[in-house]
Amino acid sequence: MTNPKSRATVVKERIPGLFLAFIIAAVATLIGRMIPLVGTPVICIVIGVIIAAVRKPGALFRPGIVTSSKLVLQISIVVLGSQLSLGQIMRVGFTSLPVMLGSLSVCLIGAYWIGKWLGIVGDLRTLIGVGTGICGASAIAAVTPIIGAASVDVAYAISTIFLFNVTAVLTFPLIGHLLGMSQHSFGLFAGTAVNDMSSVVAASSTYGTAAANYGIVVKLTRTLLIIPISLALASLAHRRANKVSPLDAPLDPVKLATANVHVRLGRLVPWYLIGFLLVATANSLGLVPLRIHHSLTLVSLFLIAMALAAIGLTTDLPALRRTGPRPLILGAALWVLVSLTSLGLQLVTGSL
Repeated sequence: MTNPKSRATVVKERIPGLFLAFIIAAVATLIGRMIPLVGTPVICIVIGVIIAAVRKPGALFRPGIVTSSKLVLQISIVVLGSQLSLGQIMRVGFTSLPVMLGSLSVCLIGAYWIGKWLGIVGDLRTLIGVGTGICGASAIAAVTPIIGAASVDVAYAISTIFLFNVTAVLTFPLIGHLLGMSQHSFGLFAGTAVNDMSSVVAASSTYGTAAANYGIVVKLTRTLLIIPISLALASLAHRRANKVSPLDAPLDPVKLATANVHVRLGRLVPWYLIGFLLVATANSLGLVPLRIHHSLTLVSLFLIAMALAAIGLTTDLPALRRTGPRPLILGAALWVLVSLTSLGLQLVTGSL
């Protein structure tokens, strides 16, 4: 059991990194008001990346930066639930399914065939495909123990996904304005075509508050698809492991471990999704006073800015260079494929 002193120590360790993210978010917010077309989220990431490139923050800042990039972002999403009702969430989730499922299917099929053509085999191809199609690093983390992926493949996949997350944040709002997309259409575009939740939040927040609300709901719905995908991969891994006979060859310990994986749904559904739904339920029941809605929106947006600043600070540029060209080519191909599929399906379904 953790004693009060150790808790205080843990909190104290996180203060420097959290304060650094807070300062960057405050500066980016001021700049964002002067340059609204670029927006605070993009500015936060850019400042963080520049600082990391010039001089990466040391061990003193690391605990707080990690907390800001993960926990603070998750809390911001929970707070955003106060802006929506359960009826809106169900309607958005249901209407986005055709675009969402179509984009995911195209991504997974593309990952298999394009990856095979590029000579990327096995787990790396799977990780990049799942990360691009569902929810970035979160999906990669969820399926890694299921397929028994090597740490080097995980690092390559996350680095590749991160590169195109940042690219999406910088380019998607511009694409949206060039195409004259509505807040609704852009939210659906970002929610289905951007990999990671943080990048969906950054891109859609830059475009507008309504786009952010819509995009986040779409993205949260899309995140749930990790459950059937993980179950399918666990089943596939189990069948592959059982094909190895002890009479034919020694058993691979990785396959043995994979064969015994039990997929726990509680671990696949992120806690912040549950929190988001609970807060939205409270708002639907009138438990969140209307007079504090605007304040909660401002709090949530600032927490998002802090999280994105931290994500910029953790950018590992050497790791991106070490990934080599083929994973990056696969990531780029899937990113373009998913983006075009999302726009195309919106056009076909009349959402664009």
